[in-house]
Amino acid sequence: MVKLLQTQQHSQACLLEIHQIIRGVFGGFLFGIPLLYTMEVWWIGSYIEPIILLGVLIITYLVVFLFNRSEGFRKNRRDGIVHAAIESVEALAIGIVCATVILILLRRITGETPIDEALGKVIFESVPFSLGVAMARSLLPEQSAESDSSQYLQPIKKLGFRDMIADISATLIGAIIVAFSIAPTDEIPTLAAAASPPWLLVIIAASLLISYGIVFAAGFAHQRPRRLQKGILPTPIGKTILSYLISLLASALMLWFFNRLSLSDPWFLWLRYTLLLGLPATIGGAAGRLAI
Repeated sequence: MVKLLQTQQHSQACLLEIHQIIRGVFGGFLFGIPLLYTMEVWWIGSYIEPIILLGVLIITYLVVFLFNRSEGFRKNRRDGIVHAAIESVEALAIGIVCATVILILLRRITGETPIDEALGKVIFESVPFSLGVAMARSLLPEQSAESDSSQYLQPIKKLGFRDMIADISATLIGAIIVAFSIAPTDEIPTLAAAASPPWLLVIIAASLLISYGIVFAAGFAHQRPRRLQKGILPTPIGKTILSYLISLLASALMLWFFNRLSLSDPWFLWLRYTLLLGLPATIGGAAGRLAI
């Protein structure tokens, strides 16, 4: 009986740890994606000296450490410098892994990229990701335990027409805000030139996964009511797909607005540009949904 209880407690602790890491990861995506679409950061990472890269890592770690001393990405934060130092290492590691994955996804790092260039890009791009991990709990609302338990007792709410319009509007506004700052730049054509059709499919899957994780898996506020809401698209996957399509629409409109695309351009160019801009726009749309 004691061993069974210990096993259950260990399983619950593991699940809690995984959930907190997931929360940190998607907090990093919310803050880190816009800088990944900045060509100057790619260039800086390509030629910067190793000693400066080490300095960037140290400064980033110190800033993350200061955040973790007050908040951190874990709900059950433990006091003490040692625990804050360990959690800061984890936040930095999460940021580095997330930045590496997205740089590979965007073909900024390939098998032909020199190791020193790849390392420079990863370190510079990991800075906002690591800060986003550290700030995930302090700047983003979290589902409280009291409201989380009380929602089990409440009837399932049917998503009304006004609620659906508000959700769509929030998605559209969040996507436009992010796409507005990226669409007029040269980053999208540069990325489109390196993206093959299979990679575009991977980008679609990543966009859907990140959007789903932010809204339905990271434990931010109103997560459970969103999962239980019923409407035209009752499942979280259906809502995620709708949100993604809205974000793609916002991306296409911004590309046309800034004359990066015209009606005379071929359809495959529209598709490439829109899908690549759709990744950050989808994250902006997810952030907009968190705000309502």
